[in-house]
Amino acid sequence: MTYRLRIATPDDLAFSRNLTCQNMLRYYIQHDLLWLDEAFDVAWSGRESWLIVRADVVVGFFSLSRDARALYIRELQIAETFQGQGAGSWAIDQVIGMARKERRPAMRLTVFENNPAKYLYERKGLRVQGEDECFLRMQLDISTPVR
Repeated sequence: MTYRLRIATPDDLAFSRNLTCQNMLRYYIQHDLLWLDEAFDVAWSGRESWLIVRADVVVGFFSLSRDARALYIRELQIAETFQGQGAGSWAIDQVIGMARKERRPAMRLTVFENNPAKYLYERKGLRVQGEDECFLRMQLDISTPVR
């Protein structure tokens, strides 16, 4: 089954917040961090977000930000029912394609050190660049062929 992207709208905020909370709350609790819906909402509103859709069902989303150095994945969330079916891998491929098209030097993300998603990121070529408390900072250097 194939996936497609749809740009997120303000109407998608509640879905995105709830999915992120469902997926991430256990890590917040394990690392003694406080989840705040309001903090998510403020961050989400300042980012470019995309829904991941399969057969007209929204299975997840990702949020991006940019600077001169990199394209950043700020959130990549897949609903538990759809995890392990290739949606996360497909989404990372889409973001890598965006980074190449925009000629960004790198794609970066931060992941909880004990989140198994880090293994997916490693398979996709991201490497740990540093650690902050309970997080790993990962990066993929993007080489854009000159045409």
